[in-house]
Amino acid sequence: MATMILVRHGRTTANASGTLAGRLLGVKLDERGLEQASRAAERIAPVPLALAVTSPMERCQQTLAVILEGRAEQPAVVVEDGVSECDYGEWQGEKLSTLARRKLWKTVQAQPSAVTFPGGESMPAMQARGVEAVRRHDAAVTAAHGDSAVWLCVSHGDLIKAILADALGMHLDLFQRLHVDPASISVVRYGEGRPSVLATNTHAGDLSWLAPQPAAKKGRKSSRRRNDAVVGGGSGPEDGLDKV
Repeated sequence: MATMILVRHGRTTANASGTLAGRLLGVKLDERGLEQASRAAERIAPVPLALAVTSPMERCQQTLAVILEGRAEQPAVVVEDGVSECDYGEWQGEKLSTLARRKLWKTVQAQPSAVTFPGGESMPAMQARGVEAVRRHDAAVTAAHGDSAVWLCVSHGDLIKAILADALGMHLDLFQRLHVDPASISVVRYGEGRPSVLATNTHAGDLSWLAPQPAAKKGRKSSRRRNDAVVGGGSGPEDGLDKV
């Protein structure tokens, strides 16, 4: 299957002020957020992209624009509602310091699977739509471009954490153990038998190791089935036989 690069949008004016932006309009990257997006762009630059998917929220589309700026080959861009921000309902626009005093806050921290935001969305519904969206696009990219293809998805913190939790086989109630910082990069590959999480919440290092590798030498074959885990950990991504 193809490889998915997950990028959270850069820091916004709402992040900087401690406000839960949710789906409010007009929330844009601040100066630091633009710098973060530029660093993410530098890291992703060596990797050919078969597709770029973004949340409809302006901050994600801004981040994607920075990442794609100046690329010689521009991928098709899809605005996908399935990877949009969680609908926090009455919580959006509130200060996080205020929300932290509400009873529901403790449930969000300890048992997110039981949370439905007042006037908004449940966290299980958020995870379900996010996972469905990325798996759908991943299957389409694989069918169109092959197993070595790489594609990009720009989304939001809670949504990316929920996608990673699913890929890791974690219950949603454990997803608060994951961190997804502004403009951080995570990498997931959906295999035939199970997903592989190749990176989470990374901030440095180019991603050239994700670029399609030259075909293995003629006559050289892997002794294991494709997508099987290597006993002992394997030799790393520089080994063409470990690429899928």
